[in-house]
Amino acid sequence: MHDRHVITEKRLERFLLERIRPARYTATAPFTVTAYDVPGEPISFDDVMLAMVDGEFRPFEIGGAWGRAWGTTWFHVVGRVPQDWAGATVEARIDLGFGLAPGFQAEGLVWGPAGPLRALNPLNHAIPLLATASGGEEFEFLVEAAANPMIGGPTYGPTPLGDPQTLPDTLLYRLKRAELTVFHPEVAELVHDLDVLGNLIRELPLDAPRRPQITVAIGRALDALDLDDVVATAEPARAELVDVLAKPAVPSAHRVTAVGHAHIDTAWMWPLRETVRKCARTFSNVLDLMTREPELTFVCSQAQQHEWMREHYPSVFAGMQQAAAAGRFVPVGGMWVEPDMNLPSGESLARQFLHGQRFFEQHYGAICEEVWIPDVFGYPASLPQIFRLGGAQWFLTQKLSWNKQNRMPHHTFHWQGIDGSTIFTHFPPIDTYNVSMQPAQLAHAERNYADHGGATMSMAPFGYGNGGGGPTREMMARYRRMRDLEGLPRMDIAAPAEWFPAALDDYADAPTWVGELYFEMHRGTYTSQAKTKAGNRRTEILLGEVELWSTLAADVAGFEYPLDELREAWQEALTLQFHDILPGSSIAWVHDDAEASYDRLVAELVGRRDAALDALAERAGGEWMIANSAPFPRNEVVALPDGRAAYVSIPEMWVKGWTDAAPPASLASVIVGEHPTGVTIDNGWVRVTIDQDGLVSSLVDLHAERELATAGMRLNLLELSNDNPVEYDAWDLDEYYAASTVELTAADAVTILDRGPLLARVRVERSFGASRISQDIVVRAGSARVDFVTDVSWYEHEKVLKAAFPLDVRTDSAACEIQFGHVHRPMHRSTNWDAAKFEVCAHRWVDVSEHGFGVALLNDSKYGHDIQRGGLRLTLLRAANFPDPDADRGEHTFTYSLFPHPGDLVAGDVVGEATRLNQPLVVLPGTGGPPGHHSVFVADPHAVVITAVKLAEDGSGDVVVRCYEPAGSRVTAQIVGWRRFETVVVCDLLERPLVGEQHIAQLDGHTVQLDVRPFQIITLRMS
Repeated sequence: MHDRHVITEKRLERFLLERIRPARYTATAPFTVTAYDVPGEPISFDDVMLAMVDGEFRPFEIGGAWGRAWGTTWFHVVGRVPQDWAGATVEARIDLGFGLAPGFQAEGLVWGPAGPLRALNPLNHAIPLLATASGGEEFEFLVEAAANPMIGGPTYGPTPLGDPQTLPDTLLYRLKRAELTVFHPEVAELVHDLDVLGNLIRELPLDAPRRPQITVAIGRALDALDLDDVVATAEPARAELVDVLAKPAVPSAHRVTAVGHAHIDTAWMWPLRETVRKCARTFSNVLDLMTREPELTFVCSQAQQHEWMREHYPSVFAGMQQAAAAGRFVPVGGMWVEPDMNLPSGESLARQFLHGQRFFEQHYGAICEEVWIPDVFGYPASLPQIFRLGGAQWFLTQKLSWNKQNRMPHHTFHWQGIDGSTIFTHFPPIDTYNVSMQPAQLAHAERNYADHGGATMSMAPFGYGNGGGGPTREMMARYRRMRDLEGLPRMDIAAPAEWFPAALDDYADAPTWVGELYFEMHRGTYTSQAKTKAGNRRTEILLGEVELWSTLAADVAGFEYPLDELREAWQEALTLQFHDILPGSSIAWVHDDAEASYDRLVAELVGRRDAALDALAERAGGEWMIANSAPFPRNEVVALPDGRAAYVSIPEMWVKGWTDAAPPASLASVIVGEHPTGVTIDNGWVRVTIDQDGLVSSLVDLHAERELATAGMRLNLLELSNDNPVEYDAWDLDEYYAASTVELTAADAVTILDRGPLLARVRVERSFGASRISQDIVVRAGSARVDFVTDVSWYEHEKVLKAAFPLDVRTDSAACEIQFGHVHRPMHRSTNWDAAKFEVCAHRWVDVSEHGFGVALLNDSKYGHDIQRGGLRLTLLRAANFPDPDADRGEHTFTYSLFPHPGDLVAGDVVGEATRLNQPLVVLPGTGGPPGHHSVFVADPHAVVITAVKLAEDGSGDVVVRCYEPAGSRVTAQIVGWRRFETVVVCDLLERPLVGEQHIAQLDGHTVQLDVRPFQIITLRMS
């Protein structure tokens, strides 16, 4: 029997390849083809029609070359069905020169007079036309063919194809086929029968009785087939397979719910502008397939992609809405895009839901109840609360199946965050979000499922993805055969909103996972493309400042709140947080565009912020107007626009006039001392010793009388290491990088630039490889913070640069800031789970504290940290070769700081100091009048942190205030506003009343009193 199986398998493989598959199509009739080449950016369909009228289309031969990288060629095809095809099933086949990778090379969109009809891609280039031809029918199409280049894979080397400036001047593709053809559905059905059964055999145990039964049936089918006349004998061959295909799955079989899906990266190996066309191709394809596949249900996330269709392809969007009304085209996810979850601020994630859910509710009549982010690189522990407040009840991801060190113990579970919120979570055991409906995938899902015994259900998103494509008729044909087939799980097709409640009932005692879902890959994404990350951080801050000052100015000075302009700016910023843009894992084109967008956004937002402040200038008066957007008071040295330094005191969220005044007599001056071995800076808070190498050989907290540096070691030691990941260049930072570390100890120069009394600055310059770095070590009067203001000319290749701080603080864990809170991560490798966290993501600070004393490492634009090799390290820059061969090369400016403090991170005001670093005071020329002031909101005591003050998104004029508890404490807090309010309502992130939470806020005129749970996020709507 084993020999029979081997012979049958080989026979089947050859017959399918050489005889049966080709027999699906027989007679052909060529199209007449003309073409119009559009280099550079795409043009509209209307412009193409004008070009056709103007005679700009030229005859084009089958086999002819077309398509410079990223260009577009429009093919006009015209054909007539031969009269002798009467009664036949007719399709068009157009092959643009495809290979085998949908979404990663040439793609086409077929247009008719009314708009897009369907897509062409490597595994989907047949266009069904006539189920039964009469003969003589004429067909005419326009095909918008995109010459998108195939850009390697994650292990490939540098490529010129990802940058418009380095593209080769060559044609990439040849038009292989453009014809009408007779299609034989009965042969196609035989192919699907044999495909499913042939692949099923490979998944069955060698001793399973089912295996020889299928083998014998396949043999009989092949015997019944006349290879010289496959069309005529396909039905008898299929009859031999009826019995083995009819045997149902066993009653105890695992249950898989399939849902149509097309993961479309909003940018990745293609620019944003091409994603717009990818969406049109995919969605038109899905809508076309739905006309022939009544069972198909398709889910679609990312409101931005829906908005692109509404704006650029209104007929496609209308079809999406119509199918959605029938429950078949299902919006999911609730967010503006599928963003990276590690890097955006908490406020940004709140806005992902605010803008995404508002779009879905406006255009589809409902919000989404599930978070849908299958391809994201890690999940901070604050997300369950954010998800729930964003309107979600359930959460789906898949990426955790990629973990390298540890396997997650569950596929279905409740996930609990730092505040205690939980969300029902599933990551499909099928281990892909691009399921192609193969028996091997379904069998793997059943074998792999970690929760057998407790649960019986899992999900399978099917359809070609990453570059789009979605489900195909072949997948649906395989689904019909496999949905109830012995040897496989049972299957159905349903929307997530049907699956999740059923799964929750099925697994009533599902386990709970507490804390972050750390992804044991792609740790380099915390650092890659530093300018993109810096642009995001700066834009997030400015958006908040524009909202804050515009809210105040609109109320007290008649300023027009820029609601529409802020909405547009937020949505652009949210789009750039997509999980291959902000992480730095896209081609050069994407990051060049992102950096240009951030430059423009920053300029626009600075202008809007300053305009709002100008409206408040009369109330502020003074020689200078100083604005503090931070929700923390400040007593600090600030640089005035005329170049002078001044010492300023200003409360939180406050604007005031300031006239030149001497600093208080109690303020100790900064003193700089020179000695043969280096420089010492003393401001009464800290004493910093900088040696001849420019390294900090000693940093003493004078109040605590503590030396921060571990004995015999120096602080701010720059470390350069080789960075050669095994697989994914821009994505991964592999642990062995540390074995090649070189310490950069040689200084080109150490120069004193400022000697006090308010500020001391020592510049340290170094050169290494092809790069240079200049760092100003800055100490200010009245502050324990030591800043390292850094300019880097970075021209390394496959290197990683870190700044090391071996601190003399005894603790087993470091507190790391995440959105709306923090988590403690191990500084040891006691378990495999601990060891896997050799590089972690944190936002503005990481803190190590003993009882009564601690030190925080702050930053203004960095995210990657190493806390396991003695002290703290901040990852500054990388230099990956793929997919952008020049990633990060160039000029960089950033600041990081060391901040010793009394007590723990709460007593030491770490959150406040990190906020002050990231949100510097704004100083503008004053009106010269008597100095005045105006507040916005004051949180007293500072038990909650305000993250947003804005006007409500619905245009009602209500004021929205968001805050969170930062320490993990249960507190009573007060928020005092600049004016009296009539009502206060506790809301979700969508600015809707939150059921069951109204009791936590009590309003008394200017003051709201809050009862706050640990790490709770509270959104107040005040009118």
